[in-house]
Amino acid sequence: MGRTWLMMLKLLMMVTRMRSAANELTFSVFTTTSKSMTMRWTAHTDATSYKITATPKNFTGRSFSALFDGDSLMGSVNSLSPNTVYTVRLDAMDDAFNVLSSAETEETTAPEVPSIVQAYSKHSDSITVEFTEVAGATGYTIRAGLQSAEFFSETTVDSSPATVVGLQPYTDYRLSVISINLGRRSQPSYPIKARTVVTAPDLKTASPDDDTILVTWTPVKHAVLYALCIIRQGSSSRLKVDTADRNVTFSDLEAGTTYCIKGEARDAEGRAGDDLTVCQITRPRSPDLIHIQLIQGGTLSMAVFWESAQEDEDYLAWTNNGQNCTNTANNHCYISTLGCGQNDSVSVKAFNSAGPSFPSQPVDFITYPCPPDNIWVEEAKADVCSVTWDEVPLVEFYMAFIKRDDGTEDLCNTTGTSCNFLCVCGYTYLISVFPYNRAGANPFANVQNYTTVPCCPNAVSLKWASTETLEITWSLVKGSELYQTTAKQADDVVRCNDTAPVCALSDLRCNKVYSVVVTACSELRGCNRTCPTHTHETAPCSPEIQNLTQFNHSSYRVHFTTPNTQNTDYTITAVGRYDSHTCHGRITYCALTQLPCGSTYEVTAVAVTTAGRSLPGYSTILETGPCCPDSVNVRQVTQSMTNVTWSVARGTRSFVAALTSQHGHAKCHTMDTHCLMGCISCGTNYSVTLEAISNTGHASQCKYHGFSSSACCPTNIKLYRWANNSIRVCWRSSRTPPNQEYTVELYGTTGNYTCHTAPDGKNCNIQEESCGDVYTVMVAPIGPDGVKVDFCQQRTYSVPCPGFNSGIVISRGRSIK
Repeated sequence: MGRTWLMMLKLLMMVTRMRSAANELTFSVFTTTSKSMTMRWTAHTDATSYKITATPKNFTGRSFSALFDGDSLMGSVNSLSPNTVYTVRLDAMDDAFNVLSSAETEETTAPEVPSIVQAYSKHSDSITVEFTEVAGATGYTIRAGLQSAEFFSETTVDSSPATVVGLQPYTDYRLSVISINLGRRSQPSYPIKARTVVTAPDLKTASPDDDTILVTWTPVKHAVLYALCIIRQGSSSRLKVDTADRNVTFSDLEAGTTYCIKGEARDAEGRAGDDLTVCQITRPRSPDLIHIQLIQGGTLSMAVFWESAQEDEDYLAWTNNGQNCTNTANNHCYISTLGCGQNDSVSVKAFNSAGPSFPSQPVDFITYPCPPDNIWVEEAKADVCSVTWDEVPLVEFYMAFIKRDDGTEDLCNTTGTSCNFLCVCGYTYLISVFPYNRAGANPFANVQNYTTVPCCPNAVSLKWASTETLEITWSLVKGSELYQTTAKQADDVVRCNDTAPVCALSDLRCNKVYSVVVTACSELRGCNRTCPTHTHETAPCSPEIQNLTQFNHSSYRVHFTTPNTQNTDYTITAVGRYDSHTCHGRITYCALTQLPCGSTYEVTAVAVTTAGRSLPGYSTILETGPCCPDSVNVRQVTQSMTNVTWSVARGTRSFVAALTSQHGHAKCHTMDTHCLMGCISCGTNYSVTLEAISNTGHASQCKYHGFSSSACCPTNIKLYRWANNSIRVCWRSSRTPPNQEYTVELYGTTGNYTCHTAPDGKNCNIQEESCGDVYTVMVAPIGPDGVKVDFCQQRTYSVPCPGFNSGIVISRGRSIK
C-alpha cells in the first residue's frame, strides 16, 4: 500500500511541474518601425485574452495598448513616437480579465522616415541621392530597384548625399531611403525615379603617318552625339569636335608628338555620359642617313650612321637582301655577318609606339667576293697536280695557297681559275683560293684536302701466332691511314684492316699455301694496288682418331685420319695418370704397346710438317682391361657353401666369381673382394674363374687353380652294441673319393672317445668303459690336408647295456632333441 501511494505522489508532482512550465509566459519583439512594434509570445494554458501595453521610458507620455484573443501569438502596438525607448508589457488574462501571468521588455522605435531631395547620375553605373537627415538615425539605407522588380539592391550609408553603384547604363531606377538606429529600420521614403547616363565610347587610336591620328570607336547604345577634344602634350591649346559618326581624323599634327584625346557620348536629352581619355603619339619623321662603314674582322659587318629624329624609340637599318640591325640608344647600329659578294643598298627607319617612319634614301655598297665553292685537284701525271675552282662574281684576281703537311708552302697568283703545283706520293696538301676586289679579300676560304696515294709498306714479315693465325708486321709508310692485309688461297680470302703496322689473319685453312699482300690505304685516295705478294704455308690439319683396337693383352692399334699432304708425320700420344706412351706413323695407324692393365689414357693425334705443328685432334679415351687379382682363396664353410676371397685389383669396380664342375656351377657378382657361394656339390672338383669389370664395363677374364670340395658328410649313421663292451658306429657316404678316411667322435657322461677309419672304411669300433650311456656322435671325413671337416652335423643316441631283452640286442640310435 505504501509503495502505491509513493508512486501516485510522484505522478502528481510531475503533472504539477508540467502545468507550471506550460503556464510560464515569454515574449519578444518581432519587428519595429517608426510608429509601431510587433510582438510575439508563447501561449498560456488558461489565458482567454492577451494585452500589450507600450509606455515611454525616459519621459512622461501617453501609453498605448492593444487587446488580442486567447488564440493569438503575435500582435502590434501602433501610434508610437519615432526614435523613442518604450517599456512593453504583455498580460495573459482570463474571462474576468484577471491577469494570470505577465512579462516585460524594452524596445526602441525606428527614426523618422527621411525624404529624398533629388537624385541624379554622373556615371553610367551609379546614381547620387540627396535626402533629409533625421534625428536619432545612425545610418541610412538607399534602395534601388527596377520598375519590373527584376533588380533590387540596398546600400548602407552614413549621411547625405550618397551614391548607389553597380547599376546598368541608361536604365530607369526607383529609389527610396530608410533611416536606421540600433538595427531598427523606418519605413521607406516616398520613391522617386532616376536614370543612369550612357557609357563612354571605347576610343581606338592609330597614327597612319607622321602628321595624322585616326580615332575610331564602336557605337554607344542610346547615344545620339559624340564629343571629342584633342590636346598636344605640354600645350594648353585644344581642339573640340562634335560628331554623330564613329571616327574622326586629326591631321596637320607634329611628327613624333604625343596627343591626348578625350571622348564622351550624349543621349537624346543632351546628358553627357562617361568620358574616356586616350593618348597617341604620331609616327616619327624619316631619319637622314649620313654614311656607312664596312668593318672586317672575324666576320664582315657594316656600321650604319644616321641623324636622330624627335621622340624616336627605335631604329631599323636593313639591306635589300634582308639583313638588318636595330638600336634604341645611339644614332648608329651594326649589321653583322654580311654576306660576301654583295652589291646592295641600305636604308633606315625610325620607330615609336605609333609605328615606323618612312624609310630614308638608300645608300649603295659592295662587299669583298665570296670564295669559290668547288675546288678540285687532278693528278695528270706522277708528281704533277693541277688545282681548279669555279669562277665567282665581283673578282679582280685570285690567290691560291698550297701547303703540304710537312710545312712546305707554294703560292699561285692568277686571273684565271686553275694553277699547277708539284705533288709527291704519301703527302696531304691543303689548298685555299682567295678572290680579291676593291673591297679587299675574303678572310676566309674553303680548304680543299688532297692526299696522294700512299707507298707500299716495306720490311714485310710473316710468322705464325697460332696454328690457324698468321701474324704480319711491316714498317710504317708516309701518307697511309689504314693498312689492308689480304691472304688468298683459291676461293678462300681473308682480310684484315688496321691502322697499326701489324695484323693477325685468323681462321685460315690448314695445310694450304696463302698469297699475302699488305696494302697501304688512305680515305681520300683509297689503296695502293701495286704492292708485292708474299707466300706462306699454313700449319697441317689436325688428324682425328677413328678407332682403337686391341690386338694382345697390352697392345692397341690406333687408327686415325690423314687430312694433309703426303710429307706429313703423325704422332699419337697416350697420356695416363702415371705414364705416357707414343707411336709415330705416316700411314693411317700406329701401335701403342706394353700398356699396363687397369689404366686410362687420353689419346690424341698431332700432324707435323715443315710449316709447323697442327693443333691436337679431338682426344679419345683408351681404357685398358682391369687387372686380375693376384690371389684367390676358396674356403668351404658348409657342405654346399663356400666363401671365395681375392686380393684388390687396379681398375676394377666389380667382380664375377664362378666355380664350375661337371655336376653344375656356382656364380656371384659383387663389388667386394669376397663372395659367399652356395649350391655346390660335395666331393667334386671345380675350376675357379674370376671376371674383373671396370666402371665402363670393360672386363678381364682371370683363371686360377682348381678347387675340390670336401667329401660328403656321412648319412644314415647307426650305433650297435658290439662284443666285449664295444660300440660299432656305421654310416653311408656318397661321392667318396678313393682312400677316403673318416674320424668318429663319441661324447658321453663317463668319457669321450675317438676312432679313425682305414681308407675307404664305413664303420668304426669304440671300447666302452661303462654301459647304458647317452652319446653325442659326429662322423666327419678327413680332408687331403689331414684336417677333419668341421661342418658335419652331430647326433645324440642312447645305447642300453648288454643283456637288455636278453641275447645280443642292436640298439637303434635315437636322436634326442
